[in-house]
Amino acid sequence: MSIVVGIDIGGSTTKIAGFKGSEMLVPVQISADNPVASLFGAFGKFLYDNCLELADITQVNLTGVGASTINQKIYGLPTFKVDEFSANGVGGGYFAGDKEEFMVVSMGTGTSFVGVKNHIPRHLGGIGIGGGTITGLSRIILNTNDAHKIKELAKAGEVGNVDLRIGDISKNPLPGLDLDITASNFGKATSRANCEDKAAGIVHMVIETICQTAVLIANGIGIKDFVLIGNLTNFPGCEEVCRMIKTMYPDVNFIIPKDGEYGTAIGTALAEKCCLMPL
Repeated sequence: MSIVVGIDIGGSTTKIAGFKGSEMLVPVQISADNPVASLFGAFGKFLYDNCLELADITQVNLTGVGASTINQKIYGLPTFKVDEFSANGVGGGYFAGDKEEFMVVSMGTGTSFVGVKNHIPRHLGGIGIGGGTITGLSRIILNTNDAHKIKELAKAGEVGNVDLRIGDISKNPLPGLDLDITASNFGKATSRANCEDKAAGIVHMVIETICQTAVLIANGIGIKDFVLIGNLTNFPGCEEVCRMIKTMYPDVNFIIPKDGEYGTAIGTALAEKCCLMPL
C-alpha cells in the first residue's frame, strides 16, 4: 500500500490528511500545545482510525508554523516540508474542481489569501483576524476559549440582537445594500445581551470581516470564486455570511467544502515535487 500523508502543524491544532492514489483516507485533527507532541499524536490517531500500519506510509509532507521545529525524518520515512501558501493553493484546488482562477481563503488562527491561476499559487496578503480572534474575544467576553462551547453558544444566539443592521436605521434598502446587511458589528449591543447573542456576534464579525476582505482584495484582480478552508468553515453562520455578502456582490461565488478544515493538510499531501523541500 502506497500512502502519502500531509500534516499541517498549526498554532492551535494539527491536522493530517492522507491519500492512497486519488482516494482520500479519513482525516484527523487534534489539539496540543507542543508541535512535536501534536504531530506524533495526530499521526498515531490517523494510523489507528484508518486501520493502517506504519509500513503502509511511503512519504510524509509537513507544513504550518509548527513544522519549523521539526528537523528530522518522521519514523525514518521520506519527509518533506511544503511552504504553507503553496499547500493552501493546492488544497483549495482540490475543492475548486475545474476552475482555473480562484482565491483560497485560509481561515486559521489568522487568515491568509492565496490567489491561484492556472495551478500557480500567489500569496495576496493576510490579516490577523481569524479563529484566534474568536477564542481571544470569547475568553474576555464569555469567559471561555473552548471552540466547541463557543460554537454551541453561537448556534443558539441571534446576531440581530447585537449587530446594527441597515434595517435598524433605514426603512428602505440602500443602493446595493439589503436591510439585513450589517451597518455596525455590535452596534446595537447592550449590557442585557446574553452569552449566546454575544457569541453569535463575535463569530459573525470575524467571518464577515474575512470574507469582505477577500472580496475587496479580489476586486483589483478580477477573481470571482473563493474557496474557504480552515476550522472556521464549520462555525455556525459561515454560510449565512457568504449569502449576505453575495447580495452585495452578486457575481462572487463562495465554496464552503466538506472537509474544508483539512484544506491545508490536503494540499500538503498533494503538493507537487517542485514544492517539496527534503528534510
